[in-house]
Amino acid sequence: MVHDDLPHLIMRLHSLASGAVSLITGRAVSDVEGFLPLPGIAVAGQHGLEMRNSAGDISVGRSPGADFESIETELTNVAKRHSGLIVEHKGGSIALHYRSAPRLAGYAHRLMSELRSKHGPELVIQKGKRVVELKPVGTDKGTAIESLMRTKPFKGRIPVFVGDDVTDEAGFALVNKMGGHSIKVGRGGSVARWRLRDVDDVREWLAEAVGDS
Repeated sequence: MVHDDLPHLIMRLHSLASGAVSLITGRAVSDVEGFLPLPGIAVAGQHGLEMRNSAGDISVGRSPGADFESIETELTNVAKRHSGLIVEHKGGSIALHYRSAPRLAGYAHRLMSELRSKHGPELVIQKGKRVVELKPVGTDKGTAIESLMRTKPFKGRIPVFVGDDVTDEAGFALVNKMGGHSIKVGRGGSVARWRLRDVDDVREWLAEAVGDS
């Protein structure tokens, strides 16, 4: 669930930063547009595999030879036998969620590893919060940030990246390498240089940054 004031804070920051604000997510861009519509803001979806620029144009990279339809069929058949498993085909990647069945975590990870071996080396495993995903090699939140930082209005600026998931670690590492500010939200080990306690702290920090506190 998105807090009521979050869209306003992000749009305010976007304005103050002359457009240099982006969302970096493992979700598909279409999902983000559904629960957090932010016109004019760049979005990197599917860990950077999918990019929406500030004009709203979307580009999607695909893994040559990856048969996601066959993988989806196999996973759907498994999900029918194991209540709580959810299959999400995002277009350029596919995820198996076990948040409703945490007892199946080990099984879900083993299954996705087997499918990765079966369907080719062009795929890699991406672990997240109660989800495991198959996606093309060479795409992660770090590569997404790196791509954005080569374009206007991000080029030449100091990157700041906030995240709370294990998938954000690649982004933290890239931002650290660029001399930026990496901020981990919540507990757990991280390469991030800074930390906020929870999402309420994030909103308070954003409100201060944009002068709405």
